[in-house]
Parts: sequence; C-alpha cells; structure tokens
Amino acid sequence: MLASDSGSKVQFNIYLPPTLVRRIKHRAIDEGSSLSALVERVLADYLNAAPEAGR
Repeated sequence: MLASDSGSKVQFNIYLPPTLVRRIKHRAIDEGSSLSALVERVLADYLNAAPEAGR
C-alpha cells in the first residue's frame, strides 16, 4: 500500500455526500475494519488498477 510504505500517515479532509459517508462507515463496521483502513485500501486498489498516467 502506498501510505504504509513509509510507516507514517497524514490526515487530509475531503467532502463527500452524507449518504456515501454513511455507507462507507457501515461497510467498515461490517468488515471489522477502521474507516481509515478501508479508505486506504480502496484508494490503493484504485491506483494499483489504474493505468500509469502521467508518471
């Protein structure tokens, strides 16, 4: 994973629709994961699957 490579983490704020936030929080609970861990995994999976554009 990208953020875990260095062992450190940073916080950033994003704005999402309330219904999406509710759904992702419930998914994290259902998976026994923290919200941060779930979002980190989803973003890393997305970037790993995306073509290497602009790199």
